[in-house]
Amino acid sequence: MESVTFQGVDVPVVPINPPKVGNGGYVGFNPHSKVLPAGWKFDHPDAKPITSDILVEHDVAIEMRDGAKLYADVYRPPNSDDKVPALIMWSPFGKKFNGIMSLGLMTPWNLGIASGTLSGLEKFEGLDPAEWVPRGYAIVNVDTRGTGDSDGRMVIMGTQEAEDGYDTIEAVAKLPWCTGSIGLAGNSHLAIAQWFIAALRPPSLKAIAPFEGCGDLYREQFGRGGIYAGDLFDSLIVKYMLQGRHGLESFRDMFQKEPLANAWWNDKRPDMKKINIPTYITGTWTNTMHGMGAIRAWLEVDSKDKWLRWHPWQEWYDLWGNPQAKDELFSFFDHYLLGVQNDWLSTPRVRMAVLRFGNKEPQSYENIVEEDFPLPRTSYRKLFLSSNEKLSFGEIAEPPQTVSYNSEEQDSVCFTHTFDKTTRLVGMPKAVLYMSCPDNDDLDVYVHIEKLDSAGNLMTNLNIPWKNLPISEFSAMTPEQSTEVVLYKGPLGILRASHREIDEARSMHPHWPFHPHEKEEKIEPGTVVRLDVGIWAMGIEYEAGESLREHGFLAGGLSDPRSGAEWLWEGGEGLRSADIGSHSIVLQPSFNHSAKKTGPGLAPPAYLHYAPPRRGAVLGIQLFHIAIVAMSRPVGRSIDDKC
Repeated sequence: MESVTFQGVDVPVVPINPPKVGNGGYVGFNPHSKVLPAGWKFDHPDAKPITSDILVEHDVAIEMRDGAKLYADVYRPPNSDDKVPALIMWSPFGKKFNGIMSLGLMTPWNLGIASGTLSGLEKFEGLDPAEWVPRGYAIVNVDTRGTGDSDGRMVIMGTQEAEDGYDTIEAVAKLPWCTGSIGLAGNSHLAIAQWFIAALRPPSLKAIAPFEGCGDLYREQFGRGGIYAGDLFDSLIVKYMLQGRHGLESFRDMFQKEPLANAWWNDKRPDMKKINIPTYITGTWTNTMHGMGAIRAWLEVDSKDKWLRWHPWQEWYDLWGNPQAKDELFSFFDHYLLGVQNDWLSTPRVRMAVLRFGNKEPQSYENIVEEDFPLPRTSYRKLFLSSNEKLSFGEIAEPPQTVSYNSEEQDSVCFTHTFDKTTRLVGMPKAVLYMSCPDNDDLDVYVHIEKLDSAGNLMTNLNIPWKNLPISEFSAMTPEQSTEVVLYKGPLGILRASHREIDEARSMHPHWPFHPHEKEEKIEPGTVVRLDVGIWAMGIEYEAGESLREHGFLAGGLSDPRSGAEWLWEGGEGLRSADIGSHSIVLQPSFNHSAKKTGPGLAPPAYLHYAPPRRGAVLGIQLFHIAIVAMSRPVGRSIDDKC
C-alpha cells in the first residue's frame, strides 16, 4: 500500500474514484466565465430558478504556498463596480450541483425540504449562491487539495487543510472584485474545516459560521472511545462522494495500523482556543458526530463575539430548510462582512432546544434563551441501579447483587426510572463503572439512554418537522426510510476499557473526560478498574409517566470475539474497599424540572453496572449521574413551538 510520511508517521494512502463527468456534479475541467441570467434553472425537478443575474467563473486557479493549485468556482454579481465580500465553502465534495442531488440520493422525502428551495448551484453542505449573490456577496466553492482537478493528495483536516484554507482566504481577499473581507460558512465537513483554518488566524478572515462541526476526528468520529467508527465514511463518503486523481489518507488503515494517538491523529484535533473572531455556532442533540465539537467550541473559542444556537433538527434541514437559520446567517454576515448596523448583536448568546420524542405538538421546544452552556443553574445528582432493574434515588441499602446476560445473543441489561412529573434533562451525562474481568483483558462498553412512553414502549424522535412529510406516524415509515439521518433514539457513550486513562487537564468539562488514547492498559484478571464513560450531550423532556431507560451492552470490535454470559453488580456505593479501593463520585448529566418551576429541582441519581465480556467476569459498579435544572420559558418561538 502506498503511504506518505507526516511528522515521522507513515500514513496509508488509498485510491479513490477519479473525476467523471456526470458524477457528483462534475462537469469537466473548463476554465471560463459565464453570466447566468435571471430565470436560469438547473436541470433538476426540485431546482428553483435564480432571481437575478449571476456571474460564474469556473475553475479559477488559486496557488498554495507549496506551488499546488486548487480550483474554485466563483459566483458573484456581474457588471458591478462595487466590490463584494466573499464566503468560502471549503470541502472535497465538488464545486456545484451536488447539494440538491445528494438530498434525493441519501435521504427520505428530501428531509422535508420543499421543492424549489435550492438552485443547484450550491455544493453539498454549502450555502446557495442564488440566495447570497443578490445580497451583495460572492460565494467561492473550492475543490480542496486532491479533489477533482485540484493538485495534490486529498487530506481530511489537519495542518495541510488549515494552511491551504489560509492561503485561499488571502488569495481571494486580494482579487480585484473583493473587499478584502472573507467569511467561512457551511455544515459538517465545511464546519469542521473552519475550526482548523480560523485557528491559524488569516488576517482577511472576519467571521465564521460553523453549522454542526465535529471537534476531534479521533475521539468524535473515527475512534470514539478507542473503537473504530468510520464505516459510514468508508462506505458512503469515500465510495460515492469523493473524486480525485492522487488518492486519500486512509483512516481505516491508519486505525488498524496505529489505533493509539500519534502525531497524525493529534493533528486532526483543532486548537479552538486560538480562534478569536466572531463565531456563530450551531448544534443539535440528534447528531451523532458533531455535537460535542460544537460544545467544545462554545467553551473554548476565544472571542467575546460568539453565539450558540442549539436546535432540534437534522443538520441539512437546518442549513437549507429552516428559515430561521437562513435569516440569522444573513444577519450575522451582513453585520460582520457588509458592515450593516442591524440587530444581530441583540441576538441571545445561548439558545437551547429540548426534544419531546414521539408525535407530539409541539414537536420540540426551540430558542430557549439561556445564560450559558452547560446551564449554570444545573444541580447535579446521582442515580443508582437497583436489583429490581430500576434507577433509584439515593444509595442502595442492599448489598451488591448481580444480573447476567449473554453477549452471543446480542443481549443487554436495562434499568429504568419513571418520572412522576414533567422533567427536562439537559446537559452532559457520564457513567462511572468499576469492573474486573478474570478471563479476558479488554472489553468495549456502550451506554445508551432511551426514552419510554407511559406504556413502557421505546420512543423515537423525528429530526425533521412532521408537518413537512407525507406521513404522520412512525409506523408508516419503510425500513429504508427509518435511518439515523431522520430518527434519534437517545445519546450514547462508548469506551474501550484499555483506553480508560483520563487527562483531567485536557477535559473540557468534568462530565466529558478527555481520554489521551496514547497507551493500552489491559485489564489484569480479577483486577477491578474504573471506567469513566462520557455520554453524548442530551436535551430531552419526560412527561409524568414517561421513563428514562439506561441500556447497557457490550459489543465486538476486538480480534477476540468476546462471548458468553455477562454479570452486573447492583446496588451500594461500591464493592468492598478491598475489591475496589476508595470510590470517588463523579458529577454527570443535566436534569431539569419543567416548565413551571423557577429554581433548581431535585434529580434522581443512578448507579449503572455493566458486565465484562466473558463468562465468569466480575463487574463493579457504574454510576450514572444526572442533574436537574429549571428551564426558562422559550423565547423567540419557532413555528412549531407553542408552549
